[in-house]
Amino acid sequence: MPIINYLFAALAAIAAGLINALAGGGTLITFPVLMAIGLPSVSANVTNTVALCPGYLGGTLAQTQDLKDQKKRLQIVLPAGILGGLVGGILLLQTGEKLFTNLVPFLILIASTLLAIQNPVREWLTRRQEQGRAKSASEAWTFLPVFLAAIYGGYFGAGLSVIILAVLGLILNDNLTRLNALKQGIAFVTNVTAALFFVFSGQVNWPVALIMAVGALLGGAIGGRLASRIKPNRLRLIVVIIGFSVGIIYLVRTFFL
Repeated sequence: MPIINYLFAALAAIAAGLINALAGGGTLITFPVLMAIGLPSVSANVTNTVALCPGYLGGTLAQTQDLKDQKKRLQIVLPAGILGGLVGGILLLQTGEKLFTNLVPFLILIASTLLAIQNPVREWLTRRQEQGRAKSASEAWTFLPVFLAAIYGGYFGAGLSVIILAVLGLILNDNLTRLNALKQGIAFVTNVTAALFFVFSGQVNWPVALIMAVGALLGGAIGGRLASRIKPNRLRLIVVIIGFSVGIIYLVRTFFL
């Protein structure tokens, strides 16, 4: 692979780390770039998952205080996230290259839509709590929907946090801060499980993955410093526009050209 391609991967990872630190949706930048520099679609997705995995740790550690008294819930949702991430990873590797390439436009468009509705979902959950419409349910009910969401997370991943937060908000009667901490933990174990499974798949482009991992961590550090200067909603809008544009381009290229 030409050196310039490694540079593009590194720059994309820095941008993704920054975006994930501020608004979320970094995969919508890195995954298309990996395909553009020549990685097959499955390998690009696997490499992207492994490379960006360390970034989820920071978000989880930042909210450990809100997880301390949720041990019972964690005993339910973390196994669901682990099993779902594993199943999603297995399904991805069982998907043929051609089929997954055909699915790529739809996965990108779905992820872009999830990112676009992230704020409305949060606002809706906040209103439910304030108006007392959130009903208490058995916490065991969270296992199945979290498991199903984690399958998507292990398979592709972008937008997983929005799905999990909506699921938790529908079932658990709690404030958004605590639910968000729970969401971070689920997303972390889901991605780590999928990444560990992919390590032994033979599909990881390790030089690219290592360069991207460093870039993503650097981007996350930059994002932390710029948090007070950049408005997350505007950055998220830019990422959504890029995501929809890329998805439409891939859709046209895949089915009409």
